[in-house]
Formats: sequence, structure tokens, C-alpha cells
Amino acid sequence: MNKHPYGENQPVESPCVRSCCLNDKDVCLGCGRTLAEILAWGKADTVQRLKILECSERRKKHIAAPIYTNTRCVKR
Repeated sequence: MNKHPYGENQPVESPCVRSCCLNDKDVCLGCGRTLAEILAWGKADTVQRLKILECSERRKKHIAAPIYTNTRCVKR
């Protein structure tokens, strides 16, 4: 049984939460995607996007949320 609600040709929405701040490993503290995954998202097909989502969700469990001061992001 497929755990994802997306069919093979259904669009997968970006996990971007508009809280972009990359850590020292180029992982966004907002969505958990790597810089490479963010850049690849626009051309990725459904299967690739689902894989990116899976990896980003796993990453988010291990990264601290960013702290914002005015327009600057400070890592915890």
C-alpha cells in the first residue's frame, strides 16, 4: 500500500515554509531540504519529489529550528 496520497502523475507541493535559512551543511532549517534538493525541485518528477520529501522529513527531526532577528537568521 502506498503511504503517499499522490498518484504517479499528481503534482507534489513544495515543502517550502518560507523560513529559508541554510545551516553549515547546506540544509534548510525551514523545510529540511538540502540546497541541491531545493534547486532540483522544479525539474523533479513525482517519484523524485516524494523521495526528497521523505529525506527532508527525516532530516527535520535532527535539526534545530532557526531563530530570526529582524532579517537575519541565527542558528541554534
